[in-house]
Amino acid sequence: MKKNMVSRKQNKLKEQVMQAVFFIAACASIFAVVLICLFLFVNGIPAMKEIGIFDFLLGERWKPGNNIFGIFPMIMGSIYVTAGAIVIGVPVGILTSVFMAEYCPKKIYPFLKSATELLAGIPSVVYGFFGLVVLVPLIRSLFQEGNGNSMLTASILLGIMILPTIIGVSESALRSVPRTYYEGALALGATHERSIFAIVLPAAKSGVIAGVVLGIGRAIGETMAVVMIAGNQPRMPRGILRGVRTMTANIVLEMGYAADLHREALIATGVVLFVFILLINFCVALLNRRNRHA
Repeated sequence: MKKNMVSRKQNKLKEQVMQAVFFIAACASIFAVVLICLFLFVNGIPAMKEIGIFDFLLGERWKPGNNIFGIFPMIMGSIYVTAGAIVIGVPVGILTSVFMAEYCPKKIYPFLKSATELLAGIPSVVYGFFGLVVLVPLIRSLFQEGNGNSMLTASILLGIMILPTIIGVSESALRSVPRTYYEGALALGATHERSIFAIVLPAAKSGVIAGVVLGIGRAIGETMAVVMIAGNQPRMPRGILRGVRTMTANIVLEMGYAADLHREALIATGVVLFVFILLINFCVALLNRRNRHA
């Protein structure tokens, strides 16, 4: 009896200790996010006020030597490149996850799963070298326009880079759908394909959307690979075969030698990027709420 009482007290103590550890870890994560937000906004907002919010956000010229800081070309470059990556990567990623969850033979699955996980572990600079050596010459030879460092090249490469994120999250979401959904659809006379695409895939919609959002976050926040192949021209995008500069590329290219207002303008660019990601997450959360109440 005494041994049972002692063991219960020990277990309760262990639970309390682990609860405290988890609470501290959660607080540390929240503190890190708050600290990042404070750093960005405290250093970025004054620069926006000094430059002029509309001049900063809607200005089309970026000339740090003349104290002209307009990031509208970089904003549009980021939007266009990310949109291109979504068009290329999202359909391929979702269809691949459907294949892996519903169609893939058991003998092939371990190799395909390992391959997608390997894609997630490849460093950005390696993707950049791949784009520089393979995609840039390919785009240049196919279209015979420009030097290959273009918006299209960056979109294709980012579409490849977001695949492992979308595939991994979407496959997990598909596998979490109760099997009774699929079996019930078959019992009602639906075909295998119709059961998957009309019943199972919509049931996993929230997880699939989460994977797409994570992929978008990866695409809009990617720096090194984009720097190597996008052309890095701080001007308004003039076509998919022309070079562009994204917000992340703008920061990494100039932060090393920036000072005073120039440095603060680059931090303010990070604020705009941070707000973009917050807006994407907010829209997705709102969409998920509507789907739950529908």
